[in-house]
Amino acid sequence: MIRPEAQAQAQAQAQAERRERRRVRGLAARRSGRWAEVLAAAMLMARGWRILGFRLQATGAEIDLLAVRGKVLAVVEVKARTDLATALQAVSADQASRLIRAGEALASRRFAGRGLSVRLDLVALAPGRLPRHIPDAWGYSGARSPRYSGAQAGHEAFREP
Repeated sequence: MIRPEAQAQAQAQAQAERRERRRVRGLAARRSGRWAEVLAAAMLMARGWRILGFRLQATGAEIDLLAVRGKVLAVVEVKARTDLATALQAVSADQASRLIRAGEALASRRFAGRGLSVRLDLVALAPGRLPRHIPDAWGYSGARSPRYSGAQAGHEAFREP
């Protein structure tokens, strides 16, 4: 029979080990996310976009990248996943709505009078593939909330060349 003190000590040790594994996974995920954002920013800059900010805290959302080119202010969500279709599925309708509202709020506060249109783009990264920029990935085109039909894996940007 196991003594209660020994059992409590074993449970506490197991819990501490789980916490440490979770902490290490979280650090790795944050590092990977930052690296993905840097790659996405470099790709967008090479295509003529000006990066206005990384990881911007806005009301109800964190914007991975904020970029502008011409009259378009892009709220860019960066997703690194095992395949490109999964990257698009990784953003829920609620999250897309929050990101658009945050982008619109930033546009009205910081860029008022410039006539910028706000859209929600995706940069998807997958191992062994070049990063893929998908403009207006969730069909947002000026309506109050994105037209989101769940996972749009059939999006033309995901078709194989």
